Amino acid sequence: MIAIIDYDAGNLASVARAVSHLGYANVITRNVEEIRSAGRIIFPGVGAAGSAMTSLKRLGIDAVLHEAFNQGKPMLGICLGTQIIMGYSEENQTPCLGIIPGIVRAFSPDLRDSDGIRLKIPQMGWNRVQPVKVHPVLAGLKETDEFYFVHGFYPEPAHSDHIVGTTHYGIQFASIVGYRNLLATQFHLEKSGKPGLALLNNFCQWMP
Repeated sequence: MIAIIDYDAGNLASVARAVSHLGYANVITRNVEEIRSAGRIIFPGVGAAGSAMTSLKRLGIDAVLHEAFNQGKPMLGICLGTQIIMGYSEENQTPCLGIIPGIVRAFSPDLRDSDGIRLKIPQMGWNRVQPVKVHPVLAGLKETDEFYFVHGFYPEPAHSDHIVGTTHYGIQFASIVGYRNLLATQFHLEKSGKPGLALLNNFCQWMP
């Protein structure tokens, strides 16, 4: 069973539909015991870091996530779920889970492309991902594959070894981070068509 964590951060139903479409049993839950007994965990999310961390702590899910990570359970963060695994977020000046050391940075309001044209913040739309290391969840990823992004913040791991893939949007930033049994994508796998479903399927089979 795959636990899709409900911590008041939205976008859960689309993740559950994608996982079900791939043929894997899943449950949307905020129940600590259900999360603890699940075979793997997905924590998606759309929203703000401050309110997300408040909900995680109130529900006791923050401790369960640390427990699952230490046990080696396969874990996947998506979008906001990628940011809250870091140590600190500039959004709401929020201390986060700290599973992966680092800071979540805000895009500069003066972010520009190579022609000097100001880019819209948040980044909203399709963009490519460049793997910087081999990872089983990225198996089959093509250079031309594009994924759907909606974000004004991005993870900046303290250790470059935790960067699995990067994306360019005015700057080069970490769009996939990973450490041991945890992988997290800044883009929305569940909204990224066939390439997103392929990576999601890889995660559902991954045995770290």
